[in-house]
Amino acid sequence: MNTRPPCSILLVDDHPMMRRGIRQMLELEDDFTVVGEASDGEEALAMIGPLQPDLVLLDNNMPRMNGIETLRHLRHRAFGGKVLLFTVSDAEDDIRDALRLDADGYLLKDMEPELLNHYIRDAMNGALVVSPDLTRVMAQALRSPQRNPDVALTERERQVLKVIAGGHSNKVIGRKLGITEGTVKVHVKNLLHKLGLRSRVEAAVWAMAHLREHEH
Repeated sequence: MNTRPPCSILLVDDHPMMRRGIRQMLELEDDFTVVGEASDGEEALAMIGPLQPDLVLLDNNMPRMNGIETLRHLRHRAFGGKVLLFTVSDAEDDIRDALRLDADGYLLKDMEPELLNHYIRDAMNGALVVSPDLTRVMAQALRSPQRNPDVALTERERQVLKVIAGGHSNKVIGRKLGITEGTVKVHVKNLLHKLGLRSRVEAAVWAMAHLREHEH
């Protein structure tokens, strides 16, 4: 029996019908509860403090303050919950900005509705969640002339990278690979430097695209 309290969710979207539909769908699930709705980023930021949601489901294209700007403010405030971009935009610039700001996921609104529930659960368990159609675009958004997909990673660095792609913490990575948490930190620092990446989120996206390519 699951005794964990339901995941509390703040919906941020400028379309009332969209918010209503998402709320009704999410509240069919026992492990979700929608604690608030906002029609733009400024309204959402005013609600974050009082509500302290576990997860913010954030549209990007909104008046006054869009999703990326809202995410930037949330990061500056050190908001402790998860933030998922849920949008119609597959623009590379939007995806790159979301990754730079350590979004916990980037989802497209044209997905099958029941998939959203799965992605929210995965995000709450620490995974980076990405619409399948976007993996290639996200990897492209991270590429620069210095980034070589054939960069020489050690076997251990590749193992660490695979586990990072699953959204796991250093402690869990160490347990899975039989090494200390401190050793994991060194491997993560080294592979980020080699790949020219700035965060674990970027590393997870790189792994999704490139490790899968090498395995096929």
